[in-house]
Amino acid sequence: MSASKSETTNALGPDEPEREGAGSEEPAPVPGAELLAALLDGMDAALCAFDADGAITHWNREAERILGWSPEEAVGRRGFAGWAVRTADAGEVQARLMAAMDAPGRQVHEFALLRKDGGRVLVRTQSARVPGADGKPTGVYCAFSEVHAQIDLERSIALSEALFEDASWGVVLVDVDLRPTVVNGHAARALGAGRTSPLGRPLGELVVQGVEELEGALHHVLAEGAPRGLADLWVTLSTSQGEQRRCWRSGFLRLASPLAEEPVPLGVGWLFHDVTESKLAGQEADRLRFRSSQLHRAGRAAAECEDPMEAATAYLDFALAGFADHALIDLTERDGERLIRAAATPRGAPGPCMPVAGGGIPVRYPPGHPALQSADRNGSVRASAPAGGAAGAKGDWAAERQWPRDAVHALCTVLRSRGRTLGVLTFLRGQGRPAFERADAVYAESVGVLAGAALDLARVTRGD
Repeated sequence: MSASKSETTNALGPDEPEREGAGSEEPAPVPGAELLAALLDGMDAALCAFDADGAITHWNREAERILGWSPEEAVGRRGFAGWAVRTADAGEVQARLMAAMDAPGRQVHEFALLRKDGGRVLVRTQSARVPGADGKPTGVYCAFSEVHAQIDLERSIALSEALFEDASWGVVLVDVDLRPTVVNGHAARALGAGRTSPLGRPLGELVVQGVEELEGALHHVLAEGAPRGLADLWVTLSTSQGEQRRCWRSGFLRLASPLAEEPVPLGVGWLFHDVTESKLAGQEADRLRFRSSQLHRAGRAAAECEDPMEAATAYLDFALAGFADHALIDLTERDGERLIRAAATPRGAPGPCMPVAGGGIPVRYPPGHPALQSADRNGSVRASAPAGGAAGAKGDWAAERQWPRDAVHALCTVLRSRGRTLGVLTFLRGQGRPAFERADAVYAESVGVLAGAALDLARVTRGD
């Protein structure tokens, strides 16, 4: 036992500690020549090298792919004469390549080289001298590629630079975390920021409203690829002039790395153009067509009503569609000092405008009420609940004005016929609708003219 142990100790050496796997072989280092060959063959550009006498010393796989000559056929040849270049051009080509030994930096040339199959290919070369250990040139290396491939690359670079400098569309590159990485000048102006200030910031810091739709579109592109068509995205931006609502016609491109074996998403290219003005003009045209159609339908329906009061409420029923939630008709007494509720829509569930049972009662409008202002001015008056208030406060605002508690926006317009003021027509909108605008007042006035004529006829038939 002791002898065996002694032999083992002597085998390891007196001072050498025992190591696990000491008997296994160490991996042999990769020789420098093999490493250089692997690097040259892995290059995307064709490369060859010449010694000081013009003999080829290196020839990689990309050079073989372009010209068809294998490294075994190319290495050792002196220059390109008679095989890779026509004999008549060989002297000039060789002289221009070897001139790089005596010139600093890289030299760029274009040559027509010969393939092994006899075809010709135009290549662009970059050549430079190879210094030796003493700093003196010992040869020349030459990297070359087909001219059309180089031109395609230059076009791609030129296109990228143009998009990020002079494009009339906004261009934003977004990484996989949905943060801008590059923003062109047009996009920076649209976002109300500089070229660098949006970089790396969440989109929610740039877009006040509509960021959910934008981020949803970007997530879809990263997961599924670019959509086939363009998308119109409505966003609200916070600017020095306040919040601005804009419509951006957007296109998306998924960016993937060309160097990976499988597509690896690098982010999304987002291109957009502001179409707010044309979009709003289109919406206004659609709204005018719809309202004109409603007035036409209302006129045909009113013409079939035997009761003029029923005809007046028919006008309001058609006008309410897409316009307001409630409608009220308040008529003046003979003295013109008080308003009496003549017709109204239900305060609870939506319903048609109906005459008030029993002939109506005077409404207790406080001084300065929008309906009283409208009657005094013989025009339209718009009013809205204070912005930012609680729902209960807005309900109190409506109740104080004798309106349904869900009313938030009001539009009062005068009812006139034969040069006389007959009363006031009021339209009310709830929380989910925007405030009335000037175009809405024009429409309400058109409805008021028709309803006023019907109400005047109702008074005449009653003998009032």
